[in-house]
Amino acid sequence: MSQLRVILLGVLIFIISACNLSSLPGLSALRPADTKPETTQTQPAPESDDNLNETQVALQPTPSALEPEPTPLPADMIAEADTEELLLINLYQRVNPSVVNIIVTVENDSEDEIENLFPMQGQGSGFVYDMQGHIVTNNHVVAEAGDIEVTFYDGSIVKADVIGRDPDSDLAVVKVDVPADRLRPVEWGDSNSLQVGQRAVAIGNPFGLAGTLTTGIISALGRSLPTGTPGRFRIPEIIQTDAAINPGNSGGPLLNSSGEVIGVNSAIVPNRVGFGERSFLGIGFAIPANLVQRVVPSLIENGKYEHAWIGFSGNTVIPEIAEAMKLPETSGALISEVISGSPADKANLRGSSRDLELENGVTIKIGGDVIIGIEDEEVRLFDDLISFLSRRGEVGKTVTLTIIRDGKIQKVEVMLDARPSSDDLQLEDN
Repeated sequence: MSQLRVILLGVLIFIISACNLSSLPGLSALRPADTKPETTQTQPAPESDDNLNETQVALQPTPSALEPEPTPLPADMIAEADTEELLLINLYQRVNPSVVNIIVTVENDSEDEIENLFPMQGQGSGFVYDMQGHIVTNNHVVAEAGDIEVTFYDGSIVKADVIGRDPDSDLAVVKVDVPADRLRPVEWGDSNSLQVGQRAVAIGNPFGLAGTLTTGIISALGRSLPTGTPGRFRIPEIIQTDAAINPGNSGGPLLNSSGEVIGVNSAIVPNRVGFGERSFLGIGFAIPANLVQRVVPSLIENGKYEHAWIGFSGNTVIPEIAEAMKLPETSGALISEVISGSPADKANLRGSSRDLELENGVTIKIGGDVIIGIEDEEVRLFDDLISFLSRRGEVGKTVTLTIIRDGKIQKVEVMLDARPSSDDLQLEDN
């Protein structure tokens, strides 16, 4: 009987193992402790919700690792950038109240009544010069003005009158009648101490957008530009900048980092964009502050400015001229033609008398006096003479020229006179 029980117990254990019923309550104890469950092909029992969620998470694609977070900039670099911003913000807040928008109405001369109903308007910039209401701008902004309105930074609009104009420096002064507490004159910098590469800031009204600040650098110095009547006189020591200057900036200030005026924005190299519109092409020009400070007081007092003048036309000496005239150096200002009645004529300076055809086919006059110095300054380029007269020339003052004549160095004294109007001359001279 006991043997039969043993046999039945073995059969029962085999059946339970085959049917994978060992998990049933009370039956797991029947399996020997060292017996491992066999793998079967039967479907697994339904999983719980927790097991199902774990399975779904496991089946999702593993996200790629995040890129390393950039290392924060050093505190000193951030402070430096903040300082740059604060400098410009402070500069704008201090100087913008000095800058004005100038609207000019030009009366039509047409006999057509309909055309006269719609007078032309022009627009430019300017800035407060003193507490008496004098405002500096460009001559070309107000040259043909019939009516002038000045808009201050707070939006107030007042009428203005032209006090003086100087076409040969493209400067003008207009005057407004407002209380002194509404005027904030600018501070002036020294344009003679400028360096290429230093910061340049322009504030003005490009395209009529009032109170616009743009920044850049001084990209060149010592340029010269033709005056309002091209081919006759030139404005020396022009400042070149890459700060964005567009139509409407004319007459506004060019500033240094201290907010001091170093020039008056005057001209741009234009990019024609259609319908007569012009836009900035990367190069703008400003009249140097030191010239402005010489001209403006005279415009206020006399309505005009007298430029010192020697009175001849000429060229910078180039290698072909130096070779043909047997000059010791390729430098100096060659006198081509002396203007009758001028200081040069009175000092018996000699013009050129023979022709020289250059390699490019252009024929020029040579053989005249070559100026290599004026007072204590060397003259290497023709523009050096223009620059000297702009900075140090005075009507009635006698200056000493160092010249080369017939191969010999000589000294000649010349008394400077007032330069005639551009309209009275057809020659480009100094």
